Amino acid sequence: MTGSPGAAGAAGAVLLRGGSVLDADGEQVRADVLVEGGTVRAVGTDLPVPAGAHVVACDGRLVMPGFVDAHSHGGSLVFDEQVQLALLRQGVTTIVTGQDGVGPAPGDGSYADTYFAAIDGPHPTYRGGGIDGLLATYDGTTPLNVATLVPAGTVRHQVMGDESGPATADQLAAMRALVREGLAAGAVGLATGLDYVPGLFADTDELAVLCAEVAAADGLYVSHMRGGYEGNARAGLDEIADIVRASGVRAHVSHLHAPVDLAVTALDELAASGAPMSFDAYPYSRGCTILSMLLLPAALARPGTDDLALAIADDAGRTQVRGAVLDRVLTRADLGTGWAEQITLSHVPAAEFHALQGRTLAEAADATGTDPVDLALDVLVDSDLQVTAVMRVPRPRTADELAPLFRLAGHTAGSDGIFVGTHPHPRAYGTFARYLEDFARTGRLSWLEVQQHLSTTAVERLRLGRRGVLEPGAVADLVVVDPERVTAGSTYDQPMRPAEGIDDVLVAGVPVLVDGRLTHATPGAGLRRHERW
Repeated sequence: MTGSPGAAGAAGAVLLRGGSVLDADGEQVRADVLVEGGTVRAVGTDLPVPAGAHVVACDGRLVMPGFVDAHSHGGSLVFDEQVQLALLRQGVTTIVTGQDGVGPAPGDGSYADTYFAAIDGPHPTYRGGGIDGLLATYDGTTPLNVATLVPAGTVRHQVMGDESGPATADQLAAMRALVREGLAAGAVGLATGLDYVPGLFADTDELAVLCAEVAAADGLYVSHMRGGYEGNARAGLDEIADIVRASGVRAHVSHLHAPVDLAVTALDELAASGAPMSFDAYPYSRGCTILSMLLLPAALARPGTDDLALAIADDAGRTQVRGAVLDRVLTRADLGTGWAEQITLSHVPAAEFHALQGRTLAEAADATGTDPVDLALDVLVDSDLQVTAVMRVPRPRTADELAPLFRLAGHTAGSDGIFVGTHPHPRAYGTFARYLEDFARTGRLSWLEVQQHLSTTAVERLRLGRRGVLEPGAVADLVVVDPERVTAGSTYDQPMRPAEGIDDVLVAGVPVLVDGRLTHATPGAGLRRHERW
């Protein structure tokens, strides 16, 4: 090596020498990549070494544009070195936050820190200032880039609190103003979570009005669809299509975790009808969310209140709530009979129940000598509802079955990664490496398709600037992949093992991962939506 990573600042030079890049036909061709001033300066063979350049020997490895996690819950935890390492070891250089309609801004962050604490974790420095203030917290403070969506649930909560009814004209005008302000500050679009409080109270007309603001700014409408995915995906997709037609917005479906044949057919039909959608999806069958959303009626699913505790304070109340829980789980297409064996406790902050993390509700109930419903209610009360759970599906999809979904032109990679808790879903630590391992290496997708889906498409849809391509003038967010060694180390039993096979990563031309270790450089930024990408 010549020079040092520390010397390769924004104006320094880095030469990635002796590796391969993908040409327009998807062939791996030998090429050096020269980076100067934070951008790719040249791609070619036997490029000269600039004086003082940091040289990375890339023999046998593939240089690719940095990956974009189009659906991340790491925005408040990206300052943590363990989270940084988990992402960079997968080749992720940019994450997109504000997902599922909940995020720190607008407001002072207290709503997100309460309701989504078990998913996003608390932001360490944001205390207000809107989307502009939130994005500023990432400028020069982290090795990764962070983009954000305007979270529609947080917007509604700012204006209406926990009201469940339709918005009045004045309330809708106030929400439109907050959305418009967030987009002007650089948010890449608007996100809804239509199974979460208060997003589930917003009707289609309200969402279409807000999306008209998004369309005017050429932002993206990103939606966790209403009513679940396994048994109700078509209804959710149809509602998004109605919003597209009413507002003219470009739309994107969050974590499209649905039967593959249904998803492929529905997306093709909607595109043919004039409502094309992009989407993110991850190569795992199990999902993960807050336990209160799975089990409780909306009226009891508000953290920071005593609603649930009061509702189960006496035997009659507990019996009524138990019935409501059973009605929910037994009628869900992805749970049903045997539901307690399919839900694994992921994050439980209550000290009394902390040891139950990593066990199914059925196992935890056996261990504590109680019933799964009663145990779940007690865990939720003692944890102020801040509990997450991993859910199995009745029939997991194989990589061969998922490949047609991932091959669709609108597909982007999104981990839906949650880093809170001691037993998270392995997707947070493994999604992008698993794409490379199970789809590119096996030939289910070509390396060029994977590059497009893990990087280029998300950059284009989200207007993230000149990223996602490896050509002169592009921002030098780059990863060096060992095609034969890249492996997702995380599993459901050991979910926090980092990926292997990506040891060198640059962000804005600065080495942030060298030989698999953090350099502690912080060239990352809060990415603002670009007029032209």
